[in-house]
Amino acid sequence: TEIHGRQARDAGAVAGFALALGGLLLKQAPAAPVLWIGTSGLFAEAGLPYAHGLSGLFGIAPRNLLLAESPIPACSLLIAEEAAALKPLAAVVLELSGNPRQLDLTATRRLHRRAVEAGRPVFLLRQSAEVEATAAPLRFVVEPAPAGTRKFLGRPLDGSIGPPAFAVTLDKNRLAPPARFTLEWNADERTFGL
Repeated sequence: TEIHGRQARDAGAVAGFALALGGLLLKQAPAAPVLWIGTSGLFAEAGLPYAHGLSGLFGIAPRNLLLAESPIPACSLLIAEEAAALKPLAAVVLELSGNPRQLDLTATRRLHRRAVEAGRPVFLLRQSAEVEATAAPLRFVVEPAPAGTRKFLGRPLDGSIGPPAFAVTLDKNRLAPPARFTLEWNADERTFGL
């Protein structure tokens, strides 16, 4: 599954959406880790997921998030391809910036094939990238959405900021037409709501 951020300012929303999906997967297999792969340059620019905050917001214990850092996108792709075949992982997240030439249709076909064989998802996070052909059966374009107002005893709590919200466009899907919706992440129940 490709999770696409068109602009650098969307990086937090793209990463948050992927972490929420990882949290959903860990509800089903709490002992399985999520492997997050990226390049040194990307991690230096955008930062790493904050391990201690992941538990409260996404239900991902720090021990369940493995990080792999490589010097160049080609090495990240190689790590992701090998990791996609590992059944003990809950998911593999490959985060890349821009449009590296190594991330072509052939490379994404290999990733997709390995993920299908292992029965585990691979999330391809594309930060600040142009849309291009990939073998991913789904492509979500994710942007931050304005948070709603928190509620207290069923009534809006004025001046408060609600849960994180994502503007999600289902840009590519082999089974349905494109769609756009806003999802709100409920950290207590660890679910999405419209």
